[in-house]
Amino acid sequence: MPVTVALAQINSTVGDLAGNSARIVDAARRAAAAGADIVLTPELSLVGYPPEDLLLRASFYAKSQSALRDLAAQLADLPDLRVVVGHPLREGSSAQYNAASVLCGGEILHTYRKHALPNYTVFDEKRYFNPADDVCMFDVKGTRFAINICEDTWYPEMPRKAREQGAQVLLVLNASPYHMHKQHLRIDTLRETVSQQKMGLVYLNLVGAQDELVFDGTSFVLDGAGQLCAQLKSFEEDFALVTFDDGQPLPLPLPEPLSLEAQVYSALVLGVRDYVGKNGFPGAIIGLSGGVDSALTLAIAVDALGKDKVRAVMMPSPYTAEISWVDSRDMAARLEIRYDEISIADCFDGFQRSLAPLFAGLPEDTTEENLQARIRGTLLMALSNKTGAIVLTTGNKSEMATGYCTLYGDMAGGYAVIKDIVKTLVYRLCDYRNAIDEVIPQRILTRAPSAELRPNQLDQDSLPPYDVLDGILKLYMEDGEGVAELLAAGYRKQDVDRITRLVKINEYKRRQAPVGPRITHRAFGRDWRYPITSKFSE
Repeated sequence: MPVTVALAQINSTVGDLAGNSARIVDAARRAAAAGADIVLTPELSLVGYPPEDLLLRASFYAKSQSALRDLAAQLADLPDLRVVVGHPLREGSSAQYNAASVLCGGEILHTYRKHALPNYTVFDEKRYFNPADDVCMFDVKGTRFAINICEDTWYPEMPRKAREQGAQVLLVLNASPYHMHKQHLRIDTLRETVSQQKMGLVYLNLVGAQDELVFDGTSFVLDGAGQLCAQLKSFEEDFALVTFDDGQPLPLPLPEPLSLEAQVYSALVLGVRDYVGKNGFPGAIIGLSGGVDSALTLAIAVDALGKDKVRAVMMPSPYTAEISWVDSRDMAARLEIRYDEISIADCFDGFQRSLAPLFAGLPEDTTEENLQARIRGTLLMALSNKTGAIVLTTGNKSEMATGYCTLYGDMAGGYAVIKDIVKTLVYRLCDYRNAIDEVIPQRILTRAPSAELRPNQLDQDSLPPYDVLDGILKLYMEDGEGVAELLAAGYRKQDVDRITRLVKINEYKRRQAPVGPRITHRAFGRDWRYPITSKFSE
């Protein structure tokens, strides 16, 4: 007899037990009204993912278990619907699990405990959970379903055990964060580990953003031969019904795949929207410079929050080119946002006068450049304090890697929107956004990048060409390659030595940078834990 599974791709918030429960209840009632037999929700859907060190608090487990019982009671009037919910579970005084329970008729019928605990890149589940190896199965209308959680299906052991005990369909709860090319990797991996068991598969992924992590959703269904039979939307909540007949899914129309630039841009928009919204900020403030980085950040912010919640401030110095403020005004007008200009010339003169006796006999250097950046940071933070809006910083990954940024200056703010976007990708994202609607003036994209902190300054005076810099960073920082591999790839030794040295000596800056969305498989932050004090050299 056919069985219908509802895929509830919801956006949970860490610690919002009531709000997350309400989302699950809404999805369950929608599924029941559509005649579904099962509702599947994401990993730890009841509490949000990742809860991090909340999982070290006994009160978190107690409240989670109470919320799970309350959720079951709220669904008691749906006696024919099984709702699979992810939640943390504590048993006894020390056993803690990443779990999923089947709720039906007001009761908790079955509970599965995660077996494979990821402990690499952004994951540290071994810090919080114990592994288990039990199989959890239940029957609906003659079809036998088994539950796995995320990492369990990246290896063949747990799917094989479920199949050996008679499972026909594997229901997998996931909180798999996005990075570029991750969507294809998931499908390819599960084709290898699950489809060899000839089981149908429902892969239900979390959507939403949590601090650095962005979860893209993109949930999918495979048949026993590994064919893609259904796929949900990326970077937004979604809901779908998939019918299984004799354990195999009936295909649904598949959405058009997103380009890489569309994926990354959507991830950044979702990251900003959830960080600002879930943390209760009324809006965002951006220091607009007339350059490409702040232009991209502004476009993302407006797309994420709406024009009424975004404010741009241009703060020209004596070294700001006329085209910078002309282009800034132009972009603000195109986006119809509030735009203000505050000259920093008087503040800069005041600082220089105050410091003149102490700097006597010393030549001008980056100190004066950094003063300008720090004046701007102070003004932006003053506006943030007065209005409650969060400052979005505009530094990209190429700059953060090499220290081409100023502590308490352009790094001052609450959320670093493009901190994991190298400069060459910045331009690609701008082109992508302008192809939809040209909100970024072309001159911003064609002029040579400059911090405009001294006369006739260009970024390339201080850094190698960005295609060279970004190529070295890809191999060295993201892929973990050494100097020998970089030289073998054709990069000049002087560039390799310089860039690897800059990455090392600027770790202290990155430790003080705001969080921002992760879109590569290795970002500065949770992925990158290098010592500040270190004598090691490549």
